Order: sequence, then C-alpha cells, then structure tokens
Amino acid sequence: MAERATETIAAETKDAVLELVRAYDKELAQGREFQPGITPVLPSGAVLSADDRVALVEAALDMRIAAGVSSRRFERLFARTLGLRKAHLTNSGSSANLLALAALCQPELGDARLVPGDEVITVAAGFPTTVNPIVQNGLTPVFVDIDLDTYNTTPDLIRAAIGPRTRAIMIAHAMGNPFPAEEIAALAEEHGLFLVEDNCDAVGSTYRGRLTGGFGEVSTVSFYPAHHITAGEGGCVLTDNLVLARVVESLRDWGRDCWCEPGENDTCHKRFSYQMGELPFGYDHKYIFSHIGYNLKATDAQAALALTQLSRLEDFGAARRANWRRLREGLDGLPWLRLPQPTPDSDPSWFGFVITLTDDAPFSRSDIVNFLESRRIGTRLLFAGNLTRHPAYLDRGFRVSGELTNCDVVTDRTFWVGVYPGITSEMTDYMVASFRKFVSEQ
Repeated sequence: MAERATETIAAETKDAVLELVRAYDKELAQGREFQPGITPVLPSGAVLSADDRVALVEAALDMRIAAGVSSRRFERLFARTLGLRKAHLTNSGSSANLLALAALCQPELGDARLVPGDEVITVAAGFPTTVNPIVQNGLTPVFVDIDLDTYNTTPDLIRAAIGPRTRAIMIAHAMGNPFPAEEIAALAEEHGLFLVEDNCDAVGSTYRGRLTGGFGEVSTVSFYPAHHITAGEGGCVLTDNLVLARVVESLRDWGRDCWCEPGENDTCHKRFSYQMGELPFGYDHKYIFSHIGYNLKATDAQAALALTQLSRLEDFGAARRANWRRLREGLDGLPWLRLPQPTPDSDPSWFGFVITLTDDAPFSRSDIVNFLESRRIGTRLLFAGNLTRHPAYLDRGFRVSGELTNCDVVTDRTFWVGVYPGITSEMTDYMVASFRKFVSEQ
C-alpha cells in the first residue's frame, strides 16, 4: 500500500513538473516578432515545440540515459514512415553513412561484398561524410560531376564512370532535391552494383511518387538540427534487406553477435549453447563478437525528441516547400542569379535554396554573401564544393570520371539561403527584397 502511494505521489510530481515545462516554453515563445535587419534569418535550424521540451525533460526524469523503449519505438515508426522493414538509430548521420558502407564489406554478403580496392562512384560536390566511409573502408572513390540546375549527378555521368573495379554507388539527394533515383537504381542493378542512398537532406522528398530512401539496398538519414527532423544529434540506417539490417546492428553495437537489447538476456534461448570461432562451447553469447564494430548508438533522450519531431514531419515538409516556392517566385527574372530547378518527376522537401552566380555577373560571391550577412541573412556554401581540391583528399587515392567542371563552378560561385520551417513568409519576403536591392545597385 505504501509503495503504491509513493508511486502515485511520484507520478503527480512528474505531471506537475511537465506542466511547468509547458508554461516555461510558453513564456519563452512570447515577444518573438521579426525585426528586419535585427532578427537573424538563419539558413537552417531546429524548430522545437513544447512537446519536444516535455519529451526531453520526461526522458531525463525517467533517467533513460541509454538506448531503450523510445529508441525501439522510433525505429519501428520511422521505418514504417519511409516504407522500409528495418531502421537502426545511430549517434549521427555521419555514423549512419559509415555503418551503411561498412555493412557492404562484411562476409555475410559472400562474393558480393566490397573489398579493399573496389571502386565506389560518388559526387565530388557535397558533404564529406558521404565520401569518407569509402576511404575509411579501403575503397576507392570515383568522382563524377553534377548538373547545375538540380545539383545532382545524372545517370549518364554515372554510366560513364563505371569501370572493371566499380562495385557500388554512394550519393546524396542534393539539398533535398532527389537525384534520378529510379534510373540510377536500375543502372546499379544492370551492372550488379550496390546503391547507397544518402537521404540526410531529403526526408519526405519523393521521386516518381516514391519516397526517397527506398531505392537503394540501404539508405541513411541525419537528425542534426539542420535537418528535416532533429534528435539534437543522431542518424539512422534503413533497409529492406534483413541480412544487411542484422549486420548494421552488430557493427553499431560493438560488433557483438548477440541481439539482446541492453538489460535483456537470452532472447534467443540459446545464450550458453553457441560455439563460434575458436571459443569454447557455451561461451556467453552476450560477449561473442562477429564483426570489427563500433559503439555508435544513440540514447533514449535523443529518441524521445525524434519521436515528437516525427509527428510533425509532414508539416515541416510543407513549410519547406512553401518557403522555397516563395523565394523562387520572388527572385525569378533577376539577372546574374541562376536559380535551382526541381528534378523532373520529383517533389522535393527542400533543405535550402541554392543560387549560382552566372559567369558574367559584375560582382563576386563574396560581395553578395557579405551584403546578405550584413542584413542578418545567413548564408552557406554548397558544403565542400569540389572535394578533390580539399587538403584532406589531395594525397588520397581516387579516380575522376570526365571533368568536374560544374563542381568547380559550385566551389567558386554557389551559395544557399534557408527555407527551413522556422523561416516565416515575412522573413522570406525580406530575403527577396534584399536580393533585389543588391542586384539593382550593380
């Protein structure tokens, strides 16, 4: 009886704390009017609600400090959202990319596995964590160019890059704009190549009516605050292939063979009945390691936040699309600005609004970027530009297919501004007015 009373008091106290959290969030939200030139217009960021704040505090109150019930629930719901069988939560999108490619190098895939020296086709203009796992696994990147309307590569460029050692394709949907995923997946199948879909910037985008992230053998997502939903940090690996899913889980969880959740024992009912490797029969399965793995797990606090964010994914996507359209319409017709185009047959959930200066522009990228920044409009470059020009890759082995002309253009003349859901129509109109003011004064 006393124990039940104590539990009741604790539950009531917890409810009271969470109500205070909601009140605190409401207080913070007051008085946030946009002031042009004073209020920052960020290029990206998390859009957090009272539900998000409550979810984090509740996880802290319950002391859910490792992966647990929220992590498992999120994995199930997120896989269902993207129409895939398995999702594995990770501590970052970069880790998700590492796990996805490392899984293709494991013996479970037999003769199809990737081995050191095999080539992986990728894009030279992008974020390095799409490329780094190729190098980290002893494979050879083959860099291809992009199209300057969509900022994606094309099936023709990939086809031309395929050589006798090519075994996989690993590319990202640029800025939320899908690459021609159906055609590239068909090309991969025709040549017996794995396709790894970096979906970190494009959750909720569709190509020919299908959600991105489901065209390749495996796909990845990031939950960094800049992305479509956030867990603070975090990422995810998704696949329909149950063999790959099991390998990803093992690699993420130290390389262990056991699949019991933390705190669980003997899920397989054979914990002391295995004989693997050169270990004695009956060695505790919880401590048998079948892969050279990592510890790349997320926490339940992260998963609790991701769950509340996931419930607003459609609204976030609608806001991104609306902000992008408003910018596109407002900037249409301005000279010297090459504006982005959605990939034909796609419906992007945009990550940002990309602009490339024409080669006859009477001003530099620095000129317009400095002007926008002076008006508190945040800008970003298109990530690394041409990765082959960075010091980290100069002494690494890679192959370039054709010319990287457009990747060099991106390096020299491209930047982007934000469309994330925290940007209001008033902010978007201010951005349009600022662009127009700058161009009119040239």
